Amino acid sequence: MSRREYLGSLELLVLLAVLRAGRNASGIPIAREIEACSGKDVALGSVYTTLARLEGKGLVASTLGEPTPERGGRAKAFFRLTAKGLREVRDAQSMFTRLWSGLPGLEGGGT
Repeated sequence: MSRREYLGSLELLVLLAVLRAGRNASGIPIAREIEACSGKDVALGSVYTTLARLEGKGLVASTLGEPTPERGGRAKAFFRLTAKGLREVRDAQSMFTRLWSGLPGLEGGGT
């Protein structure tokens, strides 16, 4: 049996934020999605570090946009989930749903 590698919480948040940001999935929009949905600040550096790790795992892919004068002639990197990344997100959703199912105090959102 092969050993499964589980996503860390920030990795999962970044993957979900990439999906939410859609075509504009670059560092700042991804960080804003995480902050808007979680209510917590996230360092932009940690988003980029996580994106690099996710790309290394084959869960996201990046493409470079056109260089712009506003960025000093540098191109912006845009990210999208790969098929493997989408599978991992769906697997995580399924796993969490099964784990939460039937737990006292979590049914219906009450405590």
